[in-house]
Amino acid sequence: AAVISLGAVGCTFSQEKTNVQPEKETIKGWKTNVGKRSINLDEITSGGPGKDGIPALDAPKFISIGEAQKWLKSNEPVISLIINGEARAYPLQILIWHEIVNDEFKGQPVMVTFCPLCYTALAFDRKQDGKIFSFGVSGMLRHSDMVMFDRQTESWWQQISGEAIVGDLTGKTLKQFPSQIVSFGQFSKAFPDGTVLSRETGYKREYGNNPYRGYDDITKTPFLFRAAPNSRNTKSP
Repeated sequence: AAVISLGAVGCTFSQEKTNVQPEKETIKGWKTNVGKRSINLDEITSGGPGKDGIPALDAPKFISIGEAQKWLKSNEPVISLIINGEARAYPLQILIWHEIVNDEFKGQPVMVTFCPLCYTALAFDRKQDGKIFSFGVSGMLRHSDMVMFDRQTESWWQQISGEAIVGDLTGKTLKQFPSQIVSFGQFSKAFPDGTVLSRETGYKREYGNNPYRGYDDITKTPFLFRAAPNSRNTKSP
């Protein structure tokens, strides 16, 4: 069976362990109001880690491009985000271990997200109806996409759409900020005064190593989602 190890996180993803979860098992340990939802709970699968098993970054530190060049290669991918005239780069070699960064741009609350399983990088406004929310990684998936949760109501949010799908905030949608994945070289050339997310996260992780090695191997059958794979995208000669 295909297995993906998260190393220092101490979690694994295996084909046998990512079946649809019974409802009682899905909501165990959560304060979420599951009576209010826009989806069926059997659409949720376990990715392996539990709530906050993959730790979001809540107090991100940033360094200059010159400092980042000591460990970040010019061809490495980063999430480029420009808000209020300030440019920041979030290296995927860090985001792949944390998936969510709760950040702030000159008073503007922002969440930068990355789902390694479907390679979606999206940035959102953390403010909803005048309230500021902080977010974490639920450890659950829907259609192989990360399910996030807010720590205030423990509502569950679909990362790819920014929509709350289970809990008190069901139906609410986070405002999205334009962002893109570019090379570090492209970012540093376009924004020489920009800053880069530091490896000093407060967590001991093997930044620079891929904990999902083999997940996107085109010779293997995809897993962690229930739909039939498109044969044109898998097992190519």
